[in-house]
Amino acid sequence: MIFAIVGPSGAGKDTLIAGALAARPDFRLVRRVITRPTESGGEDFDGVSAEEFLQRRDRGDFALHWEAHGLRYGLPKAQVEGPGDVIFNGSRAALPLAAKVFPGLRVVLVTAPDIILAARLAARGRETPDDIRARLSRAPFQMPEGIAYQTVINDASPEVGIARLLAALQPVRA
Repeated sequence: MIFAIVGPSGAGKDTLIAGALAARPDFRLVRRVITRPTESGGEDFDGVSAEEFLQRRDRGDFALHWEAHGLRYGLPKAQVEGPGDVIFNGSRAALPLAAKVFPGLRVVLVTAPDIILAARLAARGRETPDDIRARLSRAPFQMPEGIAYQTVINDASPEVGIARLLAALQPVRA
């Protein structure tokens, strides 16, 4: 099974994913390749230049790639393929393509109230107040049509959020 964890900046996706992986070592995380310097902080990713990204894309190295917020993102094929359940931190805008590439894709939307998103973004120290306002304006993004998803509200402690995400990652019972 492949799970896309999506949601607005500041929702706590990386924190919840890390907690879920610690609790469920049978899940594998796909480490994204991003055209952003690795030392810029935040999530664990492979930072590459735009040129290197395009070379890797053209070689067919990515199972899925997309653009968002002026950056390019890719999921290495080698990390997606193989047995077991896979989790990746995705983009809501890339979900229609992801659903085509990964039949049976399960989507979990992680979100929080705007006041919590704003506080988390400010605490990261990577965005200016104008950047934060712009990110908050994108937070209520409408999910693409035809994409089924579960919502996890991450408005409490990390432990509560992780428990909510783990519940959303359980097998679907018919």
